[in-house]
Amino acid sequence: MNENNKSASEKTEKKKSLFNRILEYASTKKSLYTQSIFFAVLGVICSMLPYFFIARIVDKLLAGETMFSAYYFDFVMLAVFWTLRIVFHSMSTARSHVATFAVLGNIRKAICAKLLRVPLGDVKNIPSGTLKNTIVERVDSMETTLAHVVPEFTANIAAPILIFIFLLTINWKMAFASLITFPIGMVCMMGMMKDQETQWANCVEKTKILNDTAVEYINGIEVIKAFGKADSSYERFQVAAREGADCYIDWMRNNTFYFTAAMAITPATMLSVLPIGGIMYLHGTIDISAFVMVIILASGLIAPFITLISYNDDITKAHTIFDEVGALMDMKEMTRPDKTSKEPKDYSIELSDVHFGYGKDKEILHGVSLFMKEGTVNALVGPSGSGKSTVARLVASLWDVDSGSVKVGGVDIRDIALDDYNDRIAYVSQDNYLFNRSVRENIRMGKKGATDDEVVEAAKKCGCHDFIMSLENGYDTVVGDAGGHLSGGERQRISIARAVLKDAPIVILDEATAYTDPENEALIQRSLAKMVQGKTLIVIAHRLSTIMDADKIFVIRNGVVDSEGTHEELLAMDGLYKNMWEAHIVARDNAAIENATMKGGEVYA
Repeated sequence: MNENNKSASEKTEKKKSLFNRILEYASTKKSLYTQSIFFAVLGVICSMLPYFFIARIVDKLLAGETMFSAYYFDFVMLAVFWTLRIVFHSMSTARSHVATFAVLGNIRKAICAKLLRVPLGDVKNIPSGTLKNTIVERVDSMETTLAHVVPEFTANIAAPILIFIFLLTINWKMAFASLITFPIGMVCMMGMMKDQETQWANCVEKTKILNDTAVEYINGIEVIKAFGKADSSYERFQVAAREGADCYIDWMRNNTFYFTAAMAITPATMLSVLPIGGIMYLHGTIDISAFVMVIILASGLIAPFITLISYNDDITKAHTIFDEVGALMDMKEMTRPDKTSKEPKDYSIELSDVHFGYGKDKEILHGVSLFMKEGTVNALVGPSGSGKSTVARLVASLWDVDSGSVKVGGVDIRDIALDDYNDRIAYVSQDNYLFNRSVRENIRMGKKGATDDEVVEAAKKCGCHDFIMSLENGYDTVVGDAGGHLSGGERQRISIARAVLKDAPIVILDEATAYTDPENEALIQRSLAKMVQGKTLIVIAHRLSTIMDADKIFVIRNGVVDSEGTHEELLAMDGLYKNMWEAHIVARDNAAIENATMKGGEVYA
């Protein structure tokens, strides 16, 4: 889409009414909103009709009617219409709530589905507090607006219009007299709303900052305490909290006078109806029966408008939230077809002149070209920040290349449907996420419908069966939020078991054993080596000794392939790999010496 079309699309989006934006996510529940509005209007009509019968009762009383039986019908009609008002209101809100919860659910599903199609880097650029706040709290806060405002807004517009029309049939002069306080009240209301958009945007921004600061503070509490930064970090959170509260308080304080004046003047219809009606009655231009009817009806004329005005904040908030949702839904997606048109011939991997950068101004990979045969073990090594993890993430389709191509079996991965490609990839990084579920269910996520025996077998292959059985409830142990009840090494091994269970033809281990001890790392590497038959394995390891037997090792330096070959071939080249290997051997020997000198808990120099 070119810039002009995009701009036009954005303008069209902004022009959409709240109701149209709601219907976009209502799916099959759209008709429920229509039914809700219909029943809400019926409820309003039923709430108006009792005024007519109250006026009849007053007329009879003024006429001197003393027989109670003369009022039976009027009392029954009052009860009937009052009951119907409640029934129709209940039917209206029941339908609007069903539709609303469907809308909220569809919005969340749409955002989550969108994030799966967006490059991971773009998602990570959004603070987790902002995403969580939008998807959970912000969307949930629209429940009242969508469930009540949508039907009741329509109904509260219909009510005063119908009352005013009825007043015109009684006495057109008194009908207009009943509206005299309305424009005065609206002038006060305009004073309250003059900076509403700016004030609301400021409150939204300050709330986002507060959420992000709170999430950052909570997630980093361990580091904050360890380095004695509690005071300075808490002060930052305190400032954000104060500003988050002050923006609302200041806004309300600035509007107190206007709001009070509007709420006092607008509904005071009797200030005009009683003196004008009294003068007209004295001059014989209106009879007492009509005057009483006008008084009764005029008392309920402005109340629905007041209700509408009270919805203004909710409607503004809903528009803002839909704008936030729209901003997420407008994020650029990775280029992928809905259906795979060409299947890969095998599971070899080829990168051709790949250029890529996480930001517009910084390129990480500068023309990387490499080839990995199907069913081989391939290692990516290099200094920190060289780009080896970036290569793995591009192969895993977490980002799109800026130029060049990544091919699997001769097919550009951008020509393979995202779901199809994900089925072919098992990706494990050093910071894999575990859900707050049992160990068994976290592993089972690798293969939908896997049996308990398959879960156990995958765990055994990764050498984590014994430690799982040592947990309080074995495989049924709940791991906590983000796997917080387990150590870093335990979380990694469960993540690897999940990848093993998936049995994908391409397996990527991005420093996946970084938190495991050498013995367990070697065990996992041996287990994975046995499973690689017919699969393509990509390993990024910080311990070079664990990838000595790789079929091919690619040395990445400064975003380019410095060299490639087997362990022996790279040592013979006398280049970067040899230097890294020698440094690794020295570090390993020093660690062995340090361990050997520890006896009985004491260290000997």
